[in-house]
Amino acid sequence: MAGAVTSTAKRKSYDGVVACVPVTVPYRRYSTNSAHWWIGRALQALAARAKLKPGDIDGLAVSSFTVGPDTAVGLTQHFGLSPRWLDHVPFGGASGIVALRRAARAVQAGDAQIVAVVAGDTNHVDSFRKTLSSFSRFAQDAVYPYGSGGANASFALITRNYMNMYGARREDFAKLCIAQRDNALSIPFAMMRKKLTLDDYMSARPISDPIHLFDCVMPCAGAEAFIVCREDTARSLGLPVVRILSTIERHNAYPSDPIQIRGGWALDIGELWSMAGLTPDDIDLLETYDDYPVIVMMQLEDLGFCKKGEGPEFVRAQSFTVGGSFPHNTSGGQLSVGQAGAAGGFLGLTEAMRQLTDQPIGGKVADARTALVSGFGMINYDRGLSSCAAVLARAA
Repeated sequence: MAGAVTSTAKRKSYDGVVACVPVTVPYRRYSTNSAHWWIGRALQALAARAKLKPGDIDGLAVSSFTVGPDTAVGLTQHFGLSPRWLDHVPFGGASGIVALRRAARAVQAGDAQIVAVVAGDTNHVDSFRKTLSSFSRFAQDAVYPYGSGGANASFALITRNYMNMYGARREDFAKLCIAQRDNALSIPFAMMRKKLTLDDYMSARPISDPIHLFDCVMPCAGAEAFIVCREDTARSLGLPVVRILSTIERHNAYPSDPIQIRGGWALDIGELWSMAGLTPDDIDLLETYDDYPVIVMMQLEDLGFCKKGEGPEFVRAQSFTVGGSFPHNTSGGQLSVGQAGAAGGFLGLTEAMRQLTDQPIGGKVADARTALVSGFGMINYDRGLSSCAAVLARAA
């Protein structure tokens, strides 16, 4: 029998590769435009802000749930692009960081010089229901035919189990949601800009116990994008940049856990911090994927800000607004801005980039030099399969 696989290879840093030009196409609750229109608007904004011609973009990474039957290759003809590097990243809330990782390595290897990384989705009145019915083979065979559509029931199970195991209360989840709403009040494209109180949260109608209305994201239409290139390329274009210190990516972690209590971050967190040369105490702002607040609490633990099971106490001890002790989801996150399909996985990246380059849309985190962004995606029957994270830093 063969022995265990071993390797002495060390991961290469991302030195010389940067991310820049964070773009958000303002969200709408519903849209009669196609996903192609939203993605096209994002690409147009990237080119205009960076003063690029279509021929200058020689790499393209695309994430979208509603661009079908097209994939990324079909979009090249739609938009008149001729990239020499192309990727289609269908990982939902993990897509942004996965695409960042792949684009960075392509630029580092010389396979592309300027990569446009973009996500966009439309939201017709009936789009969400149609997406749920065909989201995965699990959805088609084991969930949707029995009258259960979407992630609410799955996350109700995850949330109740977490509450029972670690003593989390609805008031703890409320604190996260209320802080994010406060952060969103200054974001003009946020879907929800009415102040949220504890009474509002606690009395909201139940969706799937213990999940209530304000634990859920609002589906909408929108797009997010950014550019990955070499630092000298960005400097020649006069673009503010952020450095990529480290990244991790993991899929189908801990499959033997009967109910999900952790994500793939916990497997690779040591590598994330060692590659970055930082510790959790060095991070100035955190942007987590937040389709439900229980997943935020898991990320606080799995990313190393507290130990497993200590998430509720950590939340009680911190404040999470832009000016708080622990700035978190400083744009308001999906729970207040909205979930523009796969673009939801890009929201934390574009926000972190703005904060680290002194161009926030809303409130500014004072003296922010480092940010951690995490992604989570692809709820497949009973759990999310994809986890990822990236540590970004202000340019020297």
